[in-house]
Amino acid sequence: MDFGIEGKVALVTAATRGIGLGIAQGLAREGARVSVVARTEADVKRVAESIGGIGIAADVLTEGGCKRAVAATEEALGPIDILVNNFGARAGASWKDTGPKELQAAFEGNVVVSTRMTQLVLPGMLERRWGRVVIITSVYGRESGGAPAYNAAKAAEQSLVKSLAREVAASGVTVNGVAPGSILWEGGGWHRRQQADPEGIAEFVRHEMPLGRFGTVDEVAAVVAFVCSKQASLLNGASIAVDGAQGRSNI
Repeated sequence: MDFGIEGKVALVTAATRGIGLGIAQGLAREGARVSVVARTEADVKRVAESIGGIGIAADVLTEGGCKRAVAATEEALGPIDILVNNFGARAGASWKDTGPKELQAAFEGNVVVSTRMTQLVLPGMLERRWGRVVIITSVYGRESGGAPAYNAAKAAEQSLVKSLAREVAASGVTVNGVAPGSILWEGGGWHRRQQADPEGIAEFVRHEMPLGRFGTVDEVAAVVAFVCSKQASLLNGASIAVDGAQGRSNI
């Protein structure tokens, strides 16, 4: 299927490893011109070269970093048609080590970053009457679970998705959340836990993963590519679980 995004300019944050890398690669395969954004110069250059895109070293936790990412992308490639807010931050693991400081860090590293990046690209999308904004949330943005601060921040991101989607829908711009479940990739959190406690993680998979395995980066990236497609014009304000039925929410 031709997704109709060949030649579109896509910016993906935290795009040098894991899910972000998979998304950048997936959009590039569809013919999009991809801007790879992350903190480390060597990493963004390596990934950009591998997919035929551009690499921008920027710290999106800062307002200046967000502005640099957008401005440098537009200077090199033109107006941004697709924004994938993949960057996310964790703080605290349970209520034993979670207080106002951790909640603030989680909201700044998720909701605030996604909001800043979106506000920078949205005016152009509205003017051109076409755009795709995707926020990578989590199964724990749809239901309770995981670290409390992260859970709250991801739920807030999904609220942002719904309210913004309703506001801009008539202008040809869609805003959606893609909510991965437990995704395994080399060097990622689940991989590290698996190496440290293979029996414990095998037990987790047996009890929590109906497919009997972790999800893969490519499985998430394929959904994101469709959400960005011309065919997904009616898909707006959604929270799309990509979790193999790991989640227990009815909605």
